[in-house]
Amino acid sequence: MSTVLPINSNQLLPTALPTETEPSLRGLLIAGLIMAIWAGSLAALLNTSSSQHQPLWLLLAVFWQMFLYAGLFITAHDAMHGVVAPQRPKLNRFIGTLALLLYGLFSYNQLFKTHWQHHHHPASALDPDFHDGRHKNPFVWYLRFLQRYWSWGRLLGLMASFHAMHLLLHVPEANLLLFWVVPSLLSSVQLFYFGTYLPHREPAGGYQNDFRAQSIHRPWLLSFLACYHFGYHCEHHEYPQVPWWQLPMVARDDRSTS
Repeated sequence: MSTVLPINSNQLLPTALPTETEPSLRGLLIAGLIMAIWAGSLAALLNTSSSQHQPLWLLLAVFWQMFLYAGLFITAHDAMHGVVAPQRPKLNRFIGTLALLLYGLFSYNQLFKTHWQHHHHPASALDPDFHDGRHKNPFVWYLRFLQRYWSWGRLLGLMASFHAMHLLLHVPEANLLLFWVVPSLLSSVQLFYFGTYLPHREPAGGYQNDFRAQSIHRPWLLSFLACYHFGYHCEHHEYPQVPWWQLPMVARDDRSTS
């Protein structure tokens, strides 16, 4: 991995681009792989006969699809940092836009703006992902988190997509609910809990850094399964130009030099 330098939170710019010089190919391949696996898995699950499978199989399939939905969002997130295709900004933006549309018809422009507000003002009243200062428990915080991104237009679009797949493509409603609706909702819980609540909740002794974040160090596989290594949240805020799949290496290097 090429050397990256930390930055102060006040130095972040919405148009910040990575300082790494590695080719774009690896980031593109990883993003493409996540999106292809999500699409292939969803197509297979929507065409399966869910009534013929055991409950345990269905549960595992739901959580598998949830993990892939989170991967779509993480891909879009990396695009917002310019690291999916660093040398090709238009392609980078296209991939981020597509990932968010597949995830839940979200607007890339809107989330780009709010995400950089989060980086400029982490865990503060100006952070769109933070709690309201009074209701700090994770359930109310999560509801506020959802409310921030609520859109009647998006809901109508998702409902239209649901009925179009059912009526035009003859996908069973049970399959749509199990493998399209439920996993996307569960992934929002996953992303919130591991990517917002745990890293940005205030520790008993108060915040210890300018990024008002803390990292949760887990074994590599658990870190990946939890939320694509976003437990390394201090590292993400300090090195926003580093893609998600390099965060464990950055964390390891930081710990070895501290």
